[in-house]
Amino acid sequence: MFRALLRSLTAVLLTAAATMTLSPAAHASQPAVQVRATDPSTTGSYPVAYTDVTVSASGRSYSARVWYPGTTAGANAPVAAGAHPGLAFGHGFFQAITQYETLLKHYASWGVITVAPKSQGGLFPSHSAFADDLNAALTWLTSQSSTTGSRFAGAVNTSRLAVSGHSMGGGAALLAASRNPAVKSVSTLAAAETNPSAVTASGTLTMPVQYLGGSADTIAGVAANQQKIYDAKPSVTQLRVITGGFHCGFEDSSGIGCDSGTITRAAQQKLTYGITTAWLLYTLGVDTTLYDQVWGSAAQNLDGVVYSAKP
Repeated sequence: MFRALLRSLTAVLLTAAATMTLSPAAHASQPAVQVRATDPSTTGSYPVAYTDVTVSASGRSYSARVWYPGTTAGANAPVAAGAHPGLAFGHGFFQAITQYETLLKHYASWGVITVAPKSQGGLFPSHSAFADDLNAALTWLTSQSSTTGSRFAGAVNTSRLAVSGHSMGGGAALLAASRNPAVKSVSTLAAAETNPSAVTASGTLTMPVQYLGGSADTIAGVAANQQKIYDAKPSVTQLRVITGGFHCGFEDSSGIGCDSGTITRAAQQKLTYGITTAWLLYTLGVDTTLYDQVWGSAAQNLDGVVYSAKP
């Protein structure tokens, strides 16, 4: 009986020892918990609202649409609580602002109040006047934030203002930034040379500036436009080129005279959303955790995008 009891006790001890030996290996084989990083290429957390306004500021007056983070989605909804960054966005030559609706709605979903002027939309636009219109949009937003009864009363962080634009609008954004010390960040899409010169304006800028282009752009190509504008900017700037990206790929649809690329519009727009949203949120001080996606290895090794930078 003693021997039987000893055998039973030995079996129990061996089983426990085996469990203790195998336990670390079993835990090691389980995948570590992954913390998902912020992905600005996906839709943000805010419902997207919009309102059509007349901007009157700095001697300018024009119609515009404002996309903004709302308490609910849709026309004229209340603005979401908090003070949000402000952005003025310039359309391309002879392009309606509706061509950029998905991009501007994307920015709003991340909390950015975006004003899109409908001005300078004819065959003979003034680039200089368009720059003034973009600055007037920021001045208007600032005044609305301090106006009792305004939809945007208290809703704008006036220390976090930016300009952006596509093609002609991108060049005009650079002109606007060169005239406005309130602008803290610039992001452009296929920025084109303008009159006055966007290249010259770029060389005077001290705030962070991002240039995004497409390698297959046949309208405002990288070499003739964004590369020269980037080269003129001394520091705190980057040039990101989407491989196979095309000029009209930054818009929601293509019209007469548009080009094409070797990637789909959807793929180009997703890259555009991620690259530009991360830039705006980081450089405006909204989300400093996005450093890696702006300046770090994630930015430098993003698939399908060639990275150049002057930190």
